[in-house]
Amino acid sequence: MRHLRDSGIAISGSKQKRQLTNTGYFHGYKGYRFFKTASTRLPFTSYDEVYATIQYDSDLKSLFYGKMMFIETALKNIALEGIMRHTKSEGIQVMYDKAISSYNNAPSSATPEQRKKLQQYKLNLQNSIQGSLAYAYKKNNPKITHFYNNVGYSEVPVWALFEIMTMGDFGQLLSCLTYDVRDDISKQIGFNLACDTNRELVYKYVYTLKDLRNAIAHNAVVFDTRFRNIDPSPAMKQCLMQDVHLPYINFKTIGDYVILMSYYLKKLDVPKTEIKAFIRDFEKLTQTYKNAVNPTVAAIAIHPDLPARMTALKNFL
Repeated sequence: MRHLRDSGIAISGSKQKRQLTNTGYFHGYKGYRFFKTASTRLPFTSYDEVYATIQYDSDLKSLFYGKMMFIETALKNIALEGIMRHTKSEGIQVMYDKAISSYNNAPSSATPEQRKKLQQYKLNLQNSIQGSLAYAYKKNNPKITHFYNNVGYSEVPVWALFEIMTMGDFGQLLSCLTYDVRDDISKQIGFNLACDTNRELVYKYVYTLKDLRNAIAHNAVVFDTRFRNIDPSPAMKQCLMQDVHLPYINFKTIGDYVILMSYYLKKLDVPKTEIKAFIRDFEKLTQTYKNAVNPTVAAIAIHPDLPARMTALKNFL
């Protein structure tokens, strides 16, 4: 506390001492004293502002968690149905043979180098899936041991594999699917296909959400999107800009992730009232945070056009 006071942060009393103990100096203060990068320090003047930032971040994670789990589960089920519709089988090997791009089933226009690249992606996927199954078996996951330890089964079905897949593994699988399967899944979701000639949205948006999902799961900082690992492709930008009527999209602010989640919720036929309640909760949390910090901090942490973007999102619904 003395060190914080020496650094220009007003802090005193047993209440703030307990808050600092609970949130931690390193996880709390040092983790939240900057926006995105260490070079952009948030000009806090009191520990109340630091604590309000930690609380805002925690409240965002609580708000997003349930919606993220719903989206992940729904997308996995839609993809699973699409794969099985094309393979007419629940076998993983049949999926490899019929639904995954490879050297032999590449588009007729593909060059030998492009065919080799697809084959490498397929081999990488197979390796990743085998690793996931081996790990699940080692950990005695009943969803997997049930099949390996039963003489009546010869292999794990593809639907059981989906039960243990991380969101990153799921994105990798989607990226390896043939164009026809990705086209089917994209249509089932309801993407704007005019923006997506290569049918890449089906996996690129999953990779985008995966970064946020993992940050939530590991209690990392989310309010400033420092978890962001992917630059949106032209198709990713164009789809949301056209459908939601936005001037730009870049996923550099947390509002863009609220837009993407809400976009998915609408495509997944979640009631409009539920999606609007989600957006209102986000706006309320953000306004509460804005009121709790000085204007200079708020100007850095909350993008000035956030209200306009949320209005466009609600109009889209």
